[in-house]
Amino acid sequence: MTIRNRCRTTFAAGLIAFSSIVAATVPASADTTVPLPGDDPFYRGPDGWQASTPGSVLHTRTVSLAPTGAQLPLEATQVLYATTDQFGKPDATVATVIRSPSASGPLRIVSYQTAYDSLTASCDPSYALRGGGGGAPQDAVIIAGYLAAGLTVVVSDYEGTKLAYGAGRLSGNATLDGIRAALHALDAPATTPVGMSGFSGGSIATEFAAELAPTYAPELNIIGVTAGGMPVDMAATIDYVDGSPEWALVLPYVMQGAARGFNLDLTPYLSDYGREVMTQIADHCVSNGPHFPGLRLSQLLRPDHQNYQEIPGFTRILAENHMGDTGTPTAPMLFGAGNVDGIGDGVIVAAGERTLATDFCRRGLSVQYNEYPASNHLLAALQFTPTAQAFLMDRFAGTPPADDCSNLTR
Repeated sequence: MTIRNRCRTTFAAGLIAFSSIVAATVPASADTTVPLPGDDPFYRGPDGWQASTPGSVLHTRTVSLAPTGAQLPLEATQVLYATTDQFGKPDATVATVIRSPSASGPLRIVSYQTAYDSLTASCDPSYALRGGGGGAPQDAVIIAGYLAAGLTVVVSDYEGTKLAYGAGRLSGNATLDGIRAALHALDAPATTPVGMSGFSGGSIATEFAAELAPTYAPELNIIGVTAGGMPVDMAATIDYVDGSPEWALVLPYVMQGAARGFNLDLTPYLSDYGREVMTQIADHCVSNGPHFPGLRLSQLLRPDHQNYQEIPGFTRILAENHMGDTGTPTAPMLFGAGNVDGIGDGVIVAAGERTLATDFCRRGLSVQYNEYPASNHLLAALQFTPTAQAFLMDRFAGTPPADDCSNLTR
């Protein structure tokens, strides 16, 4: 059996194991015994933590896992760690480090970025994984697959204390510092091989971490990166979903989240309806918050600010969140993009991912690019997931990466 087929078999075993656990347990709503992050002193650093080196561990604790409300026979270590925001200023956030019960041999780590797409701490992965609510069932299944393969999984609250959904550099910094903190907590060397993976909202943190790693965290041994459903060009994504009956819902969430990360007050540019919408979503995540089918960006903005790309401060958000402009990754990469309508997967423009893959190839990076015809965002995620694990397992095994660069650049 090839390494790739073994990986897919192992991933399937993880799905079956997790499904069996959930089937044997009646899923509950949010566990009210788990305090919200805002009420939990663990999330607050000690005096003077702001002077800590990024990646430093500020607190640790052992927790039980109960994603989707199903108590699992697993424990994890949570670490509060120092990181930096979009402008390099101190921030602190939490990572959950889960050791595989079947791990053997040298330590191997996967940093998995969930698509928690949130404006509220009640959707933080560190809270959701303990049964606090707000988590997506597919995240637990994906994590189970990596654990079944013998890997240690690190899941960071990469939006930081600002809950800056869509702020690229901030989430990339937090992802890399989460890996650093996990290595400290595990007393493991920086040479430990690390893979990174994320889809959709999780791809933002993953891709920016890959770009930032050579300069922000050069000591880390990143051996492979998988990212799918990537909003390479935020402006193109906004224009694509504008007025969509299904995906227009992301417009106000990503605008407010990115604005938080860049310290931009959108209020002067919003219509009365826009302010009402922003208030409604301020304490929600995309998965459980108010949705606005067919929403037009023009409805959110005042008549004299209809061109959002000319809003002072928002031009910087668009420029600094454009993938490929922050740095050049060094680890081999796998991209996955759906294409259901000749443009993209309903929310992400496929041409943007293909262009980024081509650009990285021309910079000398090894890139595999998969485009999934007739696949919307959710179907693309289902196809991407097992391929992503197989790609990372090949990298951990030392298999030389194949790539699509000759086809992409010709």
